[in-house]
Amino acid sequence: MPNSNSQIPLAKQSPRVVIVHDWLTNMGGAENVVLALHEAFPSAPIYTSTYMPEKMPAFQNLDIRTTYLQKLPKPIRKLHKFFPMLRVKAFQKLDLSEFDIIISSSSAESKQVKKTRPGQIHICYCHTPIRYYWSHYNEYRKDPGFGKLNWLVKLAMPIIVPSLKRADYKAAQAVDVFIANSSEVQKRIKKYYGKSSTVIHPPVDVNRFTPARERSDYYVALGRQVPYKRIDLAVSAANKLGVNLKVYGNGSEHEKLVEMAGPTIEFFTDRFGDASDDAVTEALNNAKGYIFPAEEDFGIVQVEALAAGAPVIAFGKGGALDIVQDGESGILFDEQTTESVVEAIKKAELTNFLPGTLRRKARRFDKGLFITKIKKIINDYS
Repeated sequence: MPNSNSQIPLAKQSPRVVIVHDWLTNMGGAENVVLALHEAFPSAPIYTSTYMPEKMPAFQNLDIRTTYLQKLPKPIRKLHKFFPMLRVKAFQKLDLSEFDIIISSSSAESKQVKKTRPGQIHICYCHTPIRYYWSHYNEYRKDPGFGKLNWLVKLAMPIIVPSLKRADYKAAQAVDVFIANSSEVQKRIKKYYGKSSTVIHPPVDVNRFTPARERSDYYVALGRQVPYKRIDLAVSAANKLGVNLKVYGNGSEHEKLVEMAGPTIEFFTDRFGDASDDAVTEALNNAKGYIFPAEEDFGIVQVEALAAGAPVIAFGKGGALDIVQDGESGILFDEQTTESVVEAIKKAELTNFLPGTLRRKARRFDKGLFITKIKKIINDYS
């Protein structure tokens, strides 16, 4: 018989996890990361500064908790991006003491959340150190992407950004573990925050796509139509070559892009002003190629294009270097100019890309791998 004094070891309790995201007002790659994090930890509530459920149907049945900014009148709340210091304060005020592990999904202020008791761990999945403070301040100062309000933002940036940078740096020092979404972001985390990080690429639903063997005669450009996305380069290159281009998305540059487009270019948006998933899936499944002129932190749509069998014509900086192998899964160009995009399209036209091979290359970014890697990090700190 066992010794009466022996103790049966208690089963290890799962840590209580919470997910914190900058804002939930439009769908994008970062929001898909949040959904995958929730799939990994389905009991975790999601905190965010502001939430627009009508634009976020994928979050409809999840436990979404907001900051006090959600109580602002809707017209003011919709302008939340003008008030970063309010978001800093809002995240700092959150009481997350009931949770053991805080996972912030951050390209802005969500990393400002505070640990409130011993033993808590803050893991930051960093989409990038805040671009308009650190890596791309000069570009944003030149063209902030607020349309008619650009003049106001340009005046305000030199006044408010220095203190916001200090607050962002201080918050980064309190993070226990950084996860970078790409090799480029890993470099930025080290450069601007002085912190080491592990790269885990964002999750991509590669099974959403079914590549057509016989490709159509058009290229695709896709994304928020804001200055740094440089969709104007795809439009001007298509104009110059006279190739068919389908442009999906919307943003402050939309009217400008429409005005400059020639007869071979079509624009598509849905009722929310963006591109619907079904339309994008169908377009990429049949596209001759995907044009990606931006320097992006990662660039999930590049992986989606490969999963759909479309080679990627991309600016050879940032996250593209983790995704595209020049001459194998696409063509990389060195300068953000119309001429460089034109030459890259010409090279792509002369290269034989096999849709099945491109799809296999996309599988290394599958959502299942992301979830496995995230769970391992959480287990290591539990």
